[in-house]
Amino acid sequence: MADSNANQLPNVRRSLQAFALLAILAGLAGCGDQARPAAPAKPRRAGAGIPASLLAAERPIGRGERFHPSVTGAVPGQCTPTLGPRIASHVELFGAGQVILISAGVGTAPPRRSFAGRITGARCFGSVVTLDPTGTVYSRPGRRLTLADLFSAWGQPLSDTRIGSFTGGPVRVYVDGRAQPGSPLTVPLGAHAEIVLEVGPAVPPHRRFVFPPNPAPGTR
Repeated sequence: MADSNANQLPNVRRSLQAFALLAILAGLAGCGDQARPAAPAKPRRAGAGIPASLLAAERPIGRGERFHPSVTGAVPGQCTPTLGPRIASHVELFGAGQVILISAGVGTAPPRRSFAGRITGARCFGSVVTLDPTGTVYSRPGRRLTLADLFSAWGQPLSDTRIGSFTGGPVRVYVDGRAQPGSPLTVPLGAHAEIVLEVGPAVPPHRRFVFPPNPAPGTR
């Protein structure tokens, strides 16, 4: 199947989980005394029951190539036919108050195979890899890889004042919800780190991310 850069919100997993939790709680509430007639359902406002911090941090995915940059960088490090052991980080990018998607296929060599926007196979895999556009980044352990390695493999610029094609002030950096001083280029791609970069309007940074299981293609 051809490469696909599906428009998926980087925080979609958390939003879906929140809705799933509400559905479960609603189901449990219906398991009480069956003899008691059910009270009429009350109208609920949009977003009711979802944590305010989650709603405050949600932003739309921007439209156009600026928000969906293609992969143009070289495969970093040794390119191996299988993915091998990996640590996962999550990187969220915001420009002009909207989500910038990190493309699927960063750090992989064509020909690639994909299904539903997720890379399922490639000729080989480099030291930093993305398999889908959710912002999950898979790195080889023990390499001390940073955001500089990710952006180089992606083929997009990153500096103290720039994320891709977005400028307009200093780039704000957060790791696990805490502001980080220094250059964004030096931020490590640590195991289960939640990394947020912003330029332009401020966006409340997430502190954590629910990581998916070990990626499927060529893992073992």
